[in-house]
Amino acid sequence: MFRLPDTLGDAVKGVARLGQTGTILARQGLRWLKGDRPPAPALLRETFEQLGATYIKLGQFIASSPTFFPPEYVEEFQKCLDQTPPLPFRTIRKILQEEFDQPLDTLFASIDPQPLASASIAQVHAARLVSGEDVVIKVQKPGVRTVLLTDLNALYLMARVLERLAPKLSWASLSDIVEEIQKTMMEECDFYQEARNLKAFRAFLDAQGIEDATVPKVYEHASTLRVLTMERFYGVPLTDLNSIRQVCDDPERTLITAMNTWFASLTQCEFFHADVHAGNLMVLRDGRVGFIDFGIVGRIPKGAWQAISDFITAVSMGDPHGMAKAMVGIGVTKRQVDVDQLALDIRNIYSRLDEMVPDSAILYDARETEDDINSLIMDLVRLGEQHGLHFPREFALLLKQFLYFDRYVHVLAPEMDMFMDDRLMRLQ
Repeated sequence: MFRLPDTLGDAVKGVARLGQTGTILARQGLRWLKGDRPPAPALLRETFEQLGATYIKLGQFIASSPTFFPPEYVEEFQKCLDQTPPLPFRTIRKILQEEFDQPLDTLFASIDPQPLASASIAQVHAARLVSGEDVVIKVQKPGVRTVLLTDLNALYLMARVLERLAPKLSWASLSDIVEEIQKTMMEECDFYQEARNLKAFRAFLDAQGIEDATVPKVYEHASTLRVLTMERFYGVPLTDLNSIRQVCDDPERTLITAMNTWFASLTQCEFFHADVHAGNLMVLRDGRVGFIDFGIVGRIPKGAWQAISDFITAVSMGDPHGMAKAMVGIGVTKRQVDVDQLALDIRNIYSRLDEMVPDSAILYDARETEDDINSLIMDLVRLGEQHGLHFPREFALLLKQFLYFDRYVHVLAPEMDMFMDDRLMRLQ
C-alpha cells in the first residue's frame, strides 16, 4: 500500500532519494556500456548494495529463497546477509549523542569504534556499561526510515503497473509481496518493539523450562527507538561445525535444541523468530543456543497453524484431498473454493513425484532433483492462487525458516529427518 511521508521534510528527502536512485542506476549502466561487465548476479548484488537498505533487504530475500530464484543469484546474494559497508564511527557516535539526554560516558565505560556487524538497517558495536557488563549496541542508520518508505512506495507503484501490463503475472501478487515487505521493514525500525520481543521470548523460555537456549538481556536505560543495548553473547555461528566442536561434544544435539526451541515457540509463544539465518543463531561458550536479532517475528493464529500442520502431514502421506483442505485453511480467499476440484488439480501435479523417483540403476543429478521439487512447490502455490487463495505473510515466513533449518541439518546432522526424528517435537 502506498504510504505518505510523515512530514514535508521527509517528502523532500524522498524526492532526493529518488534522484539518488536514478543516479546510481545510470552510473551502473554506464559502467556496463564501458565494458566493465562482472557476472550478472555480482553486478546486481553490487547495485543493490549501492542502493542501500531497502535493496539489501531484497537481496537477503533472494538469498533465502532458492525456490524462487536461480542458484547463482541465491549464492551471490548470500553476501548481503552480513557484509554491508559500515558507517564511520563518528556518524554512530553522533546518533548516540542525539538519542540520549545525558553524556555517553555516564552510560558506557567504552565503545569499540570497530563494528561487529553492519546490516542494512543498523550497525552493531561492542561496548561496556559503566556498571561493568559487556554489551552490544545496535544503532539504526541515519535516514533509514525515509529511504525505506520512498523505495518501497516506488517498488509498489512499479509492481501495480507491471500487474496491469502483464496480467499473467497476477498469480504472484507482486504488489501484495511489496506491501508485506514494507510492513516488515517498517517494524524493524522500531527498536522498542524488538526489545519487547526479546523480553517476551525470554519469558517463553522460562515458562517452558528451556535452559539450553537463551536470548540477550535488554538494558532499557541505555535503549531508545533507534538504539538497542543488549547483553553481549560470546560464541560461534550455528553452521561453524569445527568451532562448535570446541564448545560442545554433540553438534547434532545442539541443532536439535535449537529446532525444538523454535518449534515450541510456534504454539507456546506469542510469536516465532522469523529470521533464523546463521548470523542469528549462536552456540555459546557454555554450549547453550543463543537466539539473537528479534527484529522480524511472525505470528500465526491457532487455526492457521493447525492447517499448516495438516498440510505437512498430507504432503508426507501423499493425500491430495488433505492438502487441498489444508491449503484452504492456510490461504485467504474472498470466494468459495471447490475443494474437490482443487484436490483433483493437486493430484495431477503431485503425480509428478513418481517421475522424480529415479531408477536405482541410473545415476542422477542431486541439484536437478532439487530443482524439480522446487518447481513442484511453485506449481502448488500457483495452483492455490488460481483457485482464489492468497497465502499470508506468516506462511511465507514459516516456510523460509524451515528452509534455513533444512540447511543446518545438511551441515550438522545429514542423516537426520527433521520431520520424523523422535528427538524432535511433533509439529502439531
